[in-house]
Amino acid sequence: QVQLVESGGGLVQAGGSLRLSCAASGRIFSNYTMGWFRQGTGKERDFVAAIRLNAGFEYYVDSVKGRFIISRDKSKNTAYLQMNSLKPEDSAVYYCAAGEVAGPDVRHEYGYWGQGTQVTVSS
Repeated sequence: QVQLVESGGGLVQAGGSLRLSCAASGRIFSNYTMGWFRQGTGKERDFVAAIRLNAGFEYYVDSVKGRFIISRDKSKNTAYLQMNSLKPEDSAVYYCAAGEVAGPDVRHEYGYWGQGTQVTVSS
């Protein structure tokens, strides 16, 4: 079993930055991928970014490329999402996910989810 705990959300003005953390505990396998998804009010939960824990390959949705950076600290089983140049449309609940996935942007492939952290960007 794997437990994921997100932190780092909050309220920020447009153009500002936030750093989200996702701490994983339990049986984390080296071939896992950790991903970030977000869900705005009344919207679907959409892919944001993911990273392969072993090789470190990174994946991003087009709308955040150049603004967000995903990273991981294998020694701490923690993934991070550095969010820069934030826009009001980035406002959502951000969820961390983990699992052995083929498609890092495919929500249903992830077996483990955190409780989410709210990010609000004011204009």
